[in-house]
Amino acid sequence: MSEKTIKVAGPMFDRRGALRVIGAGMASIGAGLKGTVALADDGDIVRSHGYSFYGDLKYPADYPHFDYVNPNAPKGGEITLSARGTFDGFNRFAWRGNPETDSGVVAEAMFAEMPWGGGAPADSITDSYCLIAREVEYPKDKTWCVFHMRDDVVFRDGSPLRAQDAAFTHNLFLEQGIRSYARAVQKRITGVEVIDDHTLRYTFADDISRRSLIGQVGGTPIFSEAWYQQTGERLDEPSVLSPMASGPYQVGDYEFNRYVVYERNPNYWGWDHPSNIGRHNFDRIRIEYFSDATAEFEAFKAGVYTFRTEGSTKRWATGYDFPAIERGDVVKEEITRGSAPNNSGIIFNTLRAPLDDRNVRHALSLAFNFEWTKESLQFDLTTQRNSFVQGQEWEAKGIPEGAELALLQSLGDVVPSEMLSETVVMPHTSKASTPIDRRNKRTALGLLQDAGWSVNDAGEMVDASGAQMSLDFLVLSSWDETRLASIDAFVKTLANWGIKVKADKVDSAQGQQRFLDKDYDLIHTRILTFAAAGTNMRQLFGGETAEVSSYNPSALRSPMVDAIIDAALASQTREDEITAMKALDRALRFERVIVHAGYVPESWVAYFDMYERPDNLPPYAIGVRDFWWINEEKHAALKASGALR
Repeated sequence: MSEKTIKVAGPMFDRRGALRVIGAGMASIGAGLKGTVALADDGDIVRSHGYSFYGDLKYPADYPHFDYVNPNAPKGGEITLSARGTFDGFNRFAWRGNPETDSGVVAEAMFAEMPWGGGAPADSITDSYCLIAREVEYPKDKTWCVFHMRDDVVFRDGSPLRAQDAAFTHNLFLEQGIRSYARAVQKRITGVEVIDDHTLRYTFADDISRRSLIGQVGGTPIFSEAWYQQTGERLDEPSVLSPMASGPYQVGDYEFNRYVVYERNPNYWGWDHPSNIGRHNFDRIRIEYFSDATAEFEAFKAGVYTFRTEGSTKRWATGYDFPAIERGDVVKEEITRGSAPNNSGIIFNTLRAPLDDRNVRHALSLAFNFEWTKESLQFDLTTQRNSFVQGQEWEAKGIPEGAELALLQSLGDVVPSEMLSETVVMPHTSKASTPIDRRNKRTALGLLQDAGWSVNDAGEMVDASGAQMSLDFLVLSSWDETRLASIDAFVKTLANWGIKVKADKVDSAQGQQRFLDKDYDLIHTRILTFAAAGTNMRQLFGGETAEVSSYNPSALRSPMVDAIIDAALASQTREDEITAMKALDRALRFERVIVHAGYVPESWVAYFDMYERPDNLPPYAIGVRDFWWINEEKHAALKASGALR
């Protein structure tokens, strides 16, 4: 189970495949969709308070707030969290440097979002609701869309946010933004037109799937054109300045590499917007930075920070026995989640030989012993992961049949025949008594021999020219000891097979740059999961942007995967979309680009007993920074007792 992941520059995606300032792929369709969009007088034109590709929305136009929030949640106080590593600026989209992880929270978009991660609302997969936009208008064929914007939105400096700023930001991302995003968008979004100060029109390319393009442009963060002109800042360059935007939080106090405080924006326009009711409840959100896992945990025990998400099985099993736990000052809790866990594990960079060979990847994956890792390093708390969308309706199982088989057959020669007749790729099993499983070693050596590798008299795995197989494993010094120990066991197994692996630890800044440059053969990180067919699929798994996409750490370039993504984007019903996503899961597992680590079905959290939350959490977010709140009486009692500083 991975604990921390390398910071990734550039915008991320929400569950719907739309561009988000921060986010992660989520993994399950929500309960039945209840509302419908409003039609304008022209029956071919939709004009609505939100967007769903399927033409219906859970929340009506007059919704007072999202169902899962406490609309009477008190405002105030501070929550303090932790991060590991360093940061040197606040431009989340810079291609160099090491920006603060959460620095994108200052921005908003036409549609509402969860600025600390994920899409809003957190109880539906397919819906987006207007925020900066008052209404969105589009024809049923989705060849264009128009955002009718609110006229009361202001940036944090009090200046008005206009359609010109949104158009400027769109073009800024094309000119200076992350390369894979710009390349994809330029082919699909053919124009942006400012109709007036509060009306903006996007046009989309012909002969492409337009299912997620409205969500994409509606999710693009909006920055101030005047601020960029006045400061001379660039989106692609590191900066100590926070971009001028309109969100509920802004950068307050900070000290590079030590802490940052995000505080309420005193000029925020949207506190009474229905999508914000019951949310953004803390006055301040403070993030303390630590160089290593031990210092980070000791600081939590001492009350230096007050909410912790635990990713170490060892600490969860053995570390929570300190006085604050025993006194009841700290709550330790396992929270059920409805989304699939992200795909953490050892990822192969397919740009580099010999990892461009699927059989070599298969062979090397056999060096990972999940059963031994689970029992020896993870206190038997993890579960073997089978799928990229573990536990979801669109997880591939068994031999393809029915609609999924028909889809795969329709794609022709790009789908290998064995994909049609064999069971979906499942993780190998190993003996738990030793890290090196002899049966898996024999299988691996056979696969490597078929790929042109053999063991010489010196015990080295060599190619036909006699050169030893040598691999570079990118490892960060800030990673948790359990992850480091599992990597060490994997590397030692490869050494036993005669493979040389360099796994020297680097700091987070160097690791960030090497990650973006794909300067590694192996890395233990994550690939986002998916729950809907959107433009994110191309950046996560598509060959078009594989070499430059920071969301595709394996640099996968598979005509089969590309064809399935095209089919998913062309689907017109949720049933067809689920069929395509099953096929995608099957294909990704066939490609063997990741050795899945174990996962924990619940989210493990620990926090000082002064935070409260709604009775019923939504299925797709814990939302501690979004819709939890502080109980000031409990906070005062903890301070008085000395449990907190």
